[in-house]
Amino acid sequence: MPITEITDAQQAMALGDQLLENNETEKAIEAYMRATEIDPNLADAWFKLGIAYGLIEKEQELAAQNDVDVTDGSGKQEKPNSEKAFRKAVEAYKKILDQNPEDHAAWFNLGRSYNKLNEDQEAAKALKEAVKLNPEDSEYQTELGAILIKLAQYREAIPPLKKALELDPDNSRAADLLEDAEAGRSRIDYVGPRSNSNASPNTNANANTNSNANTAVTSNSNTSASNKTAVPPTTPKPTPKPEKTVPNI
Repeated sequence: MPITEITDAQQAMALGDQLLENNETEKAIEAYMRATEIDPNLADAWFKLGIAYGLIEKEQELAAQNDVDVTDGSGKQEKPNSEKAFRKAVEAYKKILDQNPEDHAAWFNLGRSYNKLNEDQEAAKALKEAVKLNPEDSEYQTELGAILIKLAQYREAIPPLKKALELDPDNSRAADLLEDAEAGRSRIDYVGPRSNSNASPNTNANANTNSNANTAVTSNSNTSASNKTAVPPTTPKPTPKPEKTVPNI
C-alpha cells in the first residue's frame, strides 16, 4: 500500500520504524510525515521524524563539508527540519503531560526532545521527573546522568549512573558515562597545595599584634588582639510505563 493511502497513524509510524531500521531514511520520513498528518498530536511520530531528518542533515553536512549556507531567501538561516520536528515533539509531549502529569514515558521523551534541541536545563528537569516517577528504569537513570554530565554537573551525575548499573550491570553506556562523571568530579575537586608564604603575612601580623597587646595595661587590648587572628581561607568546593516506541538513536 502506498504511504499516502495509509489512514492509521500508528500503522504509518510502524512502517517508518521499519524503513528507518532498514536505512531507508527518506522513505521513513514520508511514513512519519504521514503519521503526523493523520494525528498531529502523535508525539512519538514527531520525535522519530526529527531523528530521521537529523540523519539526512548529517549526511548532507558531511557531503558539503559545512560550506553550504542554507537560507530561506530573506538572508535568514532556515531552521533544520529536524529542529522543527523536535519542536513539534515538545509541544505534543507537553499536551500529553497536561492530561496526565504522571506519564513518566512522556517526561522521558520530552527530556530527550529538549536534549536534541540542546536545551539542556529543560532536558534535565524533564528527565528528573521521569526518574522520580519511575526510578527503577535503567535507561531513564542513564539519560539523566548523561545530561548532567553535559551540564558539567559531574557530582550530581554519579548517583543516577550508579543506579543504572545497579539495575542493569550490562549497561555499558552507563559504565562509560560513570567513568566520565567521576573523572570530571576529580578535576573539579582538585585543589593545588597552598604556599606557606601565604600564611606568613598573617602569622607575622598576629605575632606583632599580640606583642603590642602584651605591653598594654588593660586586658581589653589582649582581647582585641586575639580577635584579629586571620581566618584561614575556606576551600571553595512517565502512570505505568507504556511500551517505549521511540528508538534509542
